[in-house]
Amino acid sequence: MDGAGRLTRSLRSVGPQADLKAAAIGAVVLLRERLGRRARVPAKPMIDREPPNRLVLLVERYLPNRTGIALTVLMLLGSAGLGIVKGGHVDEFMVALSDTRNALANSAGFRITTVVINGRKQLSQDEVLAIGGVSGRSSLLFLDAATVRDRLKANPWISDATILKLYPGQLQIDIVERTAFALWQQDGRLSVISEDGAVLEPYVSRRFVTLPLVVGKGADVRARDFLALLDRYPQVRSVTKAAILVGERRWNLRLKEGLDIRLPENDVGNALAMLSKLDKEDRLFSRDIVAVDMRLPDRLTVQLSEEAAKAREELFKDKKTKKKAGDSA
Repeated sequence: MDGAGRLTRSLRSVGPQADLKAAAIGAVVLLRERLGRRARVPAKPMIDREPPNRLVLLVERYLPNRTGIALTVLMLLGSAGLGIVKGGHVDEFMVALSDTRNALANSAGFRITTVVINGRKQLSQDEVLAIGGVSGRSSLLFLDAATVRDRLKANPWISDATILKLYPGQLQIDIVERTAFALWQQDGRLSVISEDGAVLEPYVSRRFVTLPLVVGKGADVRARDFLALLDRYPQVRSVTKAAILVGERRWNLRLKEGLDIRLPENDVGNALAMLSKLDKEDRLFSRDIVAVDMRLPDRLTVQLSEEAAKAREELFKDKKTKKKAGDSA
């Protein structure tokens, strides 16, 4: 009873539980293997390189991202700039850059459509714009008024200038022109000058032929005061062809008939008054003389022409011969 029966009941009661437990364990093992396979990612082969030095490690650690790209761009720009400078293309590059900038501003509505120039007499409108550097490509937005003013004032004809930018497209230029005052001859060159002695232009135009002529070094800056003094004596001024400054100290007058008047260094007004009086009373300027020397304050010396000197010498000879004949009688 204890042998066969109990043993048989015990085996029957344990068998199903063991099967269930074994099946559960097997399922868990299979699930773990399957999940492990999915989680595994094949490792990529690494590039075998030497470990970087400390400087490289510091750069990689502390420099922000994309710094290398920025440095590369800067290097390329620097190389391009160096090529422009060495190739002598700086001016061309700046002009192209300015034209591009102005083109963008013009397309945005800042094109110069109206130009008003006040005060011009000798210069034309195109000349004023060309001197100021204003062209059809210029935009009002990027036009530098101070630069235009400086360029205009650098021209000898323009003593002052004012630039007004009236947005969106009007430019107003007010200029003060110098006046042609006299012709100045120096070292064989003839120039038109203003009252302050500024050389306006070389003498090429016949419209300046009526201007008074001054000659000599320093005559350009001293002409205004001397010609103003000469204007007080119209008897002398009307027959004067040129005023010549000698040694930057005193003046000579060359009259239209070729007569030279050597004026003193000081008290020039009294000398001019005496000349005017002598011509009115004795027709001094119409006589056969070539020079009048007034440099000495206590005397006036007259130099006769060669013909007049010979005639005077012959006259004295005749008088001397007649006198000797009278004495012998």
